[in-house]
Amino acid sequence: MPRRRVAAATARGVAHDVLVRVETTDAFADLLLGERLAQATLAEDDVRLSTQLVYGTLAWQGRLDHHLAALFKRPLARLEADVLCALRLGLYQLLFLERVPAYAAIDTSVSLVAERGRGPRGLVNALLRKAAAGPHTLALPPAADRIRRLAVEWSHPEWLVERWAVEQPADELAAVLRADNEPPPTTLRVNPARSSQGEVVAELARHGVQASPGRWAASAVVIERGGVRTAGPSLLDTGRVSFQSEASRLVVDLLAARPGMTVLDACAAPGGKTTAIAERLDGAGRVLALDPRRAGLARLSVECRRLGLERVLAAVADARFPPARPGFDAVLVDAPCSGLGTLRRHPEARWRRRPEDVPRLAALQKAILDCTAPLVRPGGTLVYAVCTLTREENEGVLEDFLAGHPTFGVEPATAVLRAEAAELVASDGCVRTYPHRHGLDGFFAVRLARRGGLG
Repeated sequence: MPRRRVAAATARGVAHDVLVRVETTDAFADLLLGERLAQATLAEDDVRLSTQLVYGTLAWQGRLDHHLAALFKRPLARLEADVLCALRLGLYQLLFLERVPAYAAIDTSVSLVAERGRGPRGLVNALLRKAAAGPHTLALPPAADRIRRLAVEWSHPEWLVERWAVEQPADELAAVLRADNEPPPTTLRVNPARSSQGEVVAELARHGVQASPGRWAASAVVIERGGVRTAGPSLLDTGRVSFQSEASRLVVDLLAARPGMTVLDACAAPGGKTTAIAERLDGAGRVLALDPRRAGLARLSVECRRLGLERVLAAVADARFPPARPGFDAVLVDAPCSGLGTLRRHPEARWRRRPEDVPRLAALQKAILDCTAPLVRPGGTLVYAVCTLTREENEGVLEDFLAGHPTFGVEPATAVLRAEAAELVASDGCVRTYPHRHGLDGFFAVRLARRGGLG
């Protein structure tokens, strides 16, 4: 589908363009939105609105489609993507943005399909006006059908709600789902060679951006109000900070790399954890970064130059066939996973994942661990991490690995993490973070020590 021209420089036009592209391709919303906002000349308020419209519409897509199907009375698959996205965008504003008047949500949504002719314009207008008529037009499934009701009410695939109903505490299930629809904070990682937390917080404050040191992870700064890009180019362009969530940073803290170490990052792209490891080495030591995606490693190389990191060697390789010899002090397996702990940041992922993805990815994770474990020297460390909440990819993979590699054992995360992060460590020594409990992305991470001998 060709890119729309009408309203492309408005907040809703940009949001609609991104939503259509996400609907019709495998593109990621965050990357597309960043590209479109860079091309558009929008005021700061419109940038925020466009961002809210994209993430909110994608997060609530399941509930929106449930209501639209009832209003349309025909399969939504019959609608062209741009018409369906205009309807979702309008209904999202009607249901969730109280400051947007109903007439504005409807009229601007109609304008998004203006080029399509009277039919699509009339359909969008009629359905959204019917939705605005009152809550009696937007019923949820009956409470007796608990899983279906929760899936629609909190906008998740029904198969995922069924899985989490088994794997999560019953009294927390609704909270787990609700948290996935709340926007995550923007978090920065300070490059210790070029700045400090206090200096970054002060620099942001001078530009009207409210921020504070992170609670859980070292070198983290959390943006509380405003945007880092409004603080001018100095922080990013001079390599003083990077974008990295606290949960992601905790994985690097768990590895506890020190100057002089040789470290393998087996699944490195796009390189956030690789560069954080290299920063901890402080110019003494080396990181070998492997990934099968050449484009991802190209982004890593750009980041290394921006941050002034020279001790990173990148190689295009599948971690199941690592082109490396044993002897690494530390190995990080931040494995490909279902990503179901990061639905706040990637809301489109919930609609793309399928039940069969979980066991497929668990098998891949086990294979990567089996092939990288022998590269850890006796006395060295292996960290396994995934950004998902599924037991099959978390405890299941760990139990399988330990059963086949008796020289590895769990080292409690409290041994290396800062004291403030102790509540994130379970009784088994593993790190588990949750959006609804900690305000962090959902991660599982474990530090494994190799006692010696063959792994």
